[in-house]
Amino acid sequence: MVFKVGVGKSDFAELRGSGNYYVDKTELLYELVNDTDNKVTLFTRPRRFGKTLMMSMMENFFNIRKDSRDIFRGLAITEH
Repeated sequence: MVFKVGVGKSDFAELRGSGNYYVDKTELLYELVNDTDNKVTLFTRPRRFGKTLMMSMMENFFNIRKDSRDIFRGLAITEH
């Protein structure tokens, strides 16, 4: 099986739609909402570590004006 790596892609919906390789980090969304009572969460990571992609994933998940069920189909967050 050949994996396509989407280098430089920071739009979650585009990445999922293009069939590029993606490491599922959606379980973090569930943990942030269910397991914490933080008012603010700060993501500190080195450069090129996926911060923008993570924010795009969160925007697609929490935006009530978007129907993002297809984007998240098959990912860990759908089990909750």
